[in-house]
Amino acid sequence: MSNASLVLLNSIFSFVSLFFLAKLLGKKQIAELNFCDYAIGISIGSIAAQWSTDIVNPWYYYAIALTVFSVISLLITVFERKTLFLKSFLHGKPVIIIREGKIDYKSFKRSKLDMADIFGLCRSKGYFDINEISYAIFETNGEISILPKSANRPTVLRDLGLNEEPPTLTKYIVLDCKLDKNYLEQIKKDEKWAYKKLKVKSKRQLNKILVAFHDEKTDELTIHYK
Repeated sequence: MSNASLVLLNSIFSFVSLFFLAKLLGKKQIAELNFCDYAIGISIGSIAAQWSTDIVNPWYYYAIALTVFSVISLLITVFERKTLFLKSFLHGKPVIIIREGKIDYKSFKRSKLDMADIFGLCRSKGYFDINEISYAIFETNGEISILPKSANRPTVLRDLGLNEEPPTLTKYIVLDCKLDKNYLEQIKKDEKWAYKKLKVKSKRQLNKILVAFHDEKTDELTIHYK
């Protein structure tokens, strides 16, 4: 077997192994990472990349290494659920940057942020003036949580003495030009009904619709075309 063919096969095996390991470890490995997930993720990625181009060492060396790092990640997940100290050690603790409308300088230094970082995080939450903020907490995942001052809190229906209906998830009948058959089964409708509501006659015409939302209460559609 040529070296090029060996690299091709190694790359395929590496990708497949990485995919199934990621599925096994769960979404947290590809979501917002903590320090431990970050270190393990880099190590696994590095091993998989080296496996793809190594034509000297046996493939199972890399398979063993990937398995070891994956087991370590799973064990850490299990133990940190049972041990608060371990979870605190691995993830850190939330830091209150702004307390009662004033910057807590000790916490500010401990967070290793500068003021530009804090202003940027506040802007990302919709607060361009820190005088509007009562508390700002720097979370362990790198995000910031903000409790605005009473005068700056958004008005809700309860403040106006109005009743509100329970919120519902947005339900789409078409997504990426394809009918959602699971949703049709849920509302006990067929494709013929969907085509009639969408005012199309074939799958070819359906390709013009990017996404279509269905309101069960009014039986109305909101359609977005390409």
